[in-house]
Amino acid sequence: MGFLDRLREGLARTKQQIVGRFEEIVQQADAVEQRTRPIDVDTIEALEELLISADVGLPATEQIVNAVRSRSRHGESLRDLVKEEIRRIFEAVEGAAPPDGRPPHVTLIVGVNGTGKTTTIGKLANLLKASGKTPLVCAADTFRAAAVEQLEIWARRAGVEIIRASEGSDPASVVFDAIQSGKARGRDPILVDTAGRLHTRVNLMNELDKIRRVAARAAEGAPHEVLLVLDATVGQNGLQQAREFTSVAGVTGIVLTKLDGTAKGGVAVSIAHDLKLPIRYVGVGEGIDDLIPFSPQDYVDALFQEKW
Repeated sequence: MGFLDRLREGLARTKQQIVGRFEEIVQQADAVEQRTRPIDVDTIEALEELLISADVGLPATEQIVNAVRSRSRHGESLRDLVKEEIRRIFEAVEGAAPPDGRPPHVTLIVGVNGTGKTTTIGKLANLLKASGKTPLVCAADTFRAAAVEQLEIWARRAGVEIIRASEGSDPASVVFDAIQSGKARGRDPILVDTAGRLHTRVNLMNELDKIRRVAARAAEGAPHEVLLVLDATVGQNGLQQAREFTSVAGVTGIVLTKLDGTAKGGVAVSIAHDLKLPIRYVGVGEGIDDLIPFSPQDYVDALFQEKW
């Protein structure tokens, strides 16, 4: 099954939630308008309500609706207008990839407990290995008793090496050792599993800052990427988490997990619009192959295509 097909499956609940109403709105717009006049107020209000119900968020919804208002008089279909504006929101931040620097490429994976952070690392290692890379996993979550064991299971499933330390070890030291080991073994990239933490816990957030500083001493430009794992089922509540993590950990991209478990997959649009951060990957299931690179075009096609 290709990436687009898996994304379609992952967005099935969201599509089911909005597609019927969206088709009604499109048909209403086509029936009422002559395509030379602005779309009527009732259609605009229905579109606003639909987007907000899909967790697109108010700021992003306003941008989409304003674009529809201003351009509808030029004869473009409502479907195309909505799809294009959502795609624009994503593409405005898609070029924000951090510089690679010299290998090894070091990626920190951060987030609160329960978002699927550790499993995401295993899936990401598997995806990168399949693309020809030689990932090394670093178990820097030394607080949670089962964290290292869980990560080892995923590393074995992905067929990649793991660097670990005893429970209670200094996480920054583990990261330093992993980077040094990765250099010696020629492994690239290095994926660092950090402890899940609430964004309100100042001491744990400060620890993330320490990890960043130690990584920078171990490898030029490190960390080259800081991926924040967000649970799509949390919706708008995840945005505040992301703001706090970004201010402390320098988040450069988002991994949106559990997209298949929510009818509010529109939160992806809100993340890109409000946080100005690119979505790098989306999780669409529990299997090791169920992490896929995010594509704005595939997203809008999967969500608003008339028929799959």
